[in-house]
Amino acid sequence: MNKKELVTALAEHAEVSEAEAGKVLDALLCVATKELKAGGEIALTGFGTLKTTAKAARTARNPRTGEEVRIPACKAPVFKAGKGLKEAVNE
Repeated sequence: MNKKELVTALAEHAEVSEAEAGKVLDALLCVATKELKAGGEIALTGFGTLKTTAKAARTARNPRTGEEVRIPACKAPVFKAGKGLKEAVNE
């Protein structure tokens, strides 16, 4: 499912226009990005948790040339599925 299909499904489910559903989805993505950027987390009970994790700097190898490449430390977004989502997917 891509973003357009998600907006359409949201609009049908919430019985609102696609324009309104699109605005809400864009707002959700903006707020989530800002929260994760600030180092916070988003917990949706029964669905899951979005947070960031720190990845240490490391050395990797270019598979084509065998040359060592230095990868700097960074933060990466992580999603952990909640119990309700896991159960719904496995029904």
